[in-house]
Amino acid sequence: MVDFANGAMARWPRGRFVAPGAAWKWNYELGTLLEGMDAVWEETRDPRVYRYIRSSIDPFLGPNGSILTYKAADKELDNILPGRQLLLLYERTHDLRYAEAAAVLYHQLVEQPRTHEGGFWHKQRYPEQMWLDGLYMAEPFYAQYASMFHHPEAFADITHQFAQIQQHAFDPASGLLFHGWDESRRQRWADPKTGTSSQVWARGMGWYLMALVDTLPYYPANDPGRKVLLEILRREASAVILYQSADSGLWFEVMDKADAPGNYPESSASCMFVYALAKGVRLGYLPEADLRASEHGYQGIVSHFVKVGADGSTELTGTVKGAGLGGDPYRDGSYEYYLSEKVIANDPKGIGAFLLASAALAR
Repeated sequence: MVDFANGAMARWPRGRFVAPGAAWKWNYELGTLLEGMDAVWEETRDPRVYRYIRSSIDPFLGPNGSILTYKAADKELDNILPGRQLLLLYERTHDLRYAEAAAVLYHQLVEQPRTHEGGFWHKQRYPEQMWLDGLYMAEPFYAQYASMFHHPEAFADITHQFAQIQQHAFDPASGLLFHGWDESRRQRWADPKTGTSSQVWARGMGWYLMALVDTLPYYPANDPGRKVLLEILRREASAVILYQSADSGLWFEVMDKADAPGNYPESSASCMFVYALAKGVRLGYLPEADLRASEHGYQGIVSHFVKVGADGSTELTGTVKGAGLGGDPYRDGSYEYYLSEKVIANDPKGIGAFLLASAALAR
């Protein structure tokens, strides 16, 4: 864990993982990486890690709580995720700039376009669509902000977001969730009857399980939505464990088709499941037996994906760079599509998820 954190800080000074001189903007990949670094700091209290988090966020802070490069009109749920670091830094420093910037993101959620039943659109340019990714991008921040700044009414809305995606994207055959749902049924990737995409993308399920374990801690003990989320978490964790490879402990890119041609174990999703299961057990949300699946998964990650160079440098291999639905060029959500996306080493999303998994098991 510490070696990977040190490697990330050396590889990406101030959280920048683009070429020198290239455009840099507020983005969810940075948010994922910093969630991992935050977990390392919580575990080690290494001041260098805390300084790294702060130095990665501060360049984006403008006057009066503005966030440089952030465009509210885009209504991208992805842009909410780095807000969790704003809340962390506000808690530690009481610097109002962080609270003001977090309020900008909270205001986006208040005005986020919604489906007819109240589910958040994933982005303005993806109208009437909910993706599993969006639950992780938005809901833990939404819940933490509501808890810190006393918006108890927000928790009913947060519960509603999980209930909506559970209702519309659930696959009864596997017990898992499809990657996305199109209320309009107009997208080519959407089933004309149900509106769901056709495949269970592992990282999509990883985002979803992490969203549940990261949102629940902020719920008031007597909020009825807490029970709803716990039931969803326990049901989905059980389904996820069913699709874990008994041999390797890993999970495949398209989760429910491990034996299909071309399918492969994927590192970021495996890390996300390890993290969510371990944290869920630690907080008493999941049964102790689920820790065995988490530990088995972590052993598989270390055996299959962690590489150590002759100079002692570390890398995490086997991470799919990205996957989505629709857009230009068009992503049709087919099995073949998910297997066509590029697989790389040292992706910031993968590193962030690995740090989260490592810290969760260490705790």
